[in-house]
Amino acid sequence: MADRAPTQRATRPTTTPTTHNGSTFLRKLQVHIGSNSSQLVGLLTLIISGSILLLLTVITVTGSVLGLTLLTPLIIISSPIWIPIGIVLFFVVAGFLSFCGFGLAVVAGLSWVYKYFRGLNPPGSDQVDYARNRIYDTASHVKDYAREYGGYLQSKVKDAAPGA
Repeated sequence: MADRAPTQRATRPTTTPTTHNGSTFLRKLQVHIGSNSSQLVGLLTLIISGSILLLLTVITVTGSVLGLTLLTPLIIISSPIWIPIGIVLFFVVAGFLSFCGFGLAVVAGLSWVYKYFRGLNPPGSDQVDYARNRIYDTASHVKDYAREYGGYLQSKVKDAAPGA
């Protein structure tokens, strides 16, 4: 490590700027954009629309802060009225939305049942048919098993109580 020669660092020559920073920015912008006027129009549109949106944001925030500052005493004074009204309105809106949701679910269900019984094969009808067949098969197996087992029990009852 000690036997290595120190590397020399290249230094940039210092020049005194003869122009202002604003004009160098504009010169670099002109070189970057070149003679393409559509890029210039796009840049100007971006700057103008961004300025308008920034102005609208400032106006909105200022109006909100001033409105809240001026209306806060009124809100605090009338809060004993607003809280019960808010609770009642919450339950009314929640009940109405629940009623609409349940009504929509009932209409959708009735529509599906109507299509199923008309034979139009709505989505999921194959699963209903499969479940119905499984229930029917299970019921018939239980019925057959009960007949066999019932006869077996009848014979056992006669063996245990011959007079029965």
